[in-house]
Amino acid sequence: MRVKTRQEGRIYLVGRCGLCAGMQQTLRLLLLSMAALVASTSAQTGSTVPTVETIVARMAQVRDENQSRSRPYIVTRDYMLFGQERQKSKSQVIAQVTFVPPDQKQYAIQESKGSGLGEKIVRRMLAGEADITKDYKSTDFSPGNYGFRFLREEDVEGQRCYVLELLPKRKDRNLVRGSIWVDARTYLLHRTEGEPAKRPSWWLRDVHMVFLYGDVEGMWLQISSEATATIRILGQHTMVTRDMSYRVGELVAAGLTDAFKVSVPRVIPATLR
Repeated sequence: MRVKTRQEGRIYLVGRCGLCAGMQQTLRLLLLSMAALVASTSAQTGSTVPTVETIVARMAQVRDENQSRSRPYIVTRDYMLFGQERQKSKSQVIAQVTFVPPDQKQYAIQESKGSGLGEKIVRRMLAGEADITKDYKSTDFSPGNYGFRFLREEDVEGQRCYVLELLPKRKDRNLVRGSIWVDARTYLLHRTEGEPAKRPSWWLRDVHMVFLYGDVEGMWLQISSEATATIRILGQHTMVTRDMSYRVGELVAAGLTDAFKVSVPRVIPATLR
């Protein structure tokens, strides 16, 4: 097929092959321009992702630095238990948690309102937290406890993060099967989400947990959490935890004052066994 064109009173015949060649050249130029744009954007944003091994190693380095900055503190924490409806809480518990580096943590219940189930759950949570503090390396996000797999990059409150899948190396209710969000610049944790590697109790199923972290006077700490589970017979419940206030450096390193010492019940409440 030949096409007639007119220019300045003259007639030109353009073959089909000429048109195809022009289109191919235009397409090549477009693709080259797009590739250059992507390369330029990648270089400007520094989006090259390190290997998983590098990310995990940097996490460990930052965690050690954070632990070296640990100071004694007292945190007042709010626990709210919700049923299937989130408009009104079933119970509210205010607890005071005292930490003295590197491994002393005790608590006191200051106030409890509503259903007694809330206080029972909070006491179990705090007792478990105190036990973990004594052997924190057993639950670290480290190669000794987890395998890791890179999933994607994602923004968390304006901070670029690497999202890694957590693959627990043993069935332990204190390990998490899920994901962590690691700051791409500082390598600090912003978020952990998942389920226990082992069901914590026959009474609980479909457990899902979210932990958020933040800065507290130079220490990077867990500052809030939300755990949802189905309790047999009672149905789905959600425990929302929020740190309300901190007092840092007010304790002597020798130990805890009697005002914060409490005895942790040895008997597990029947409703949670």
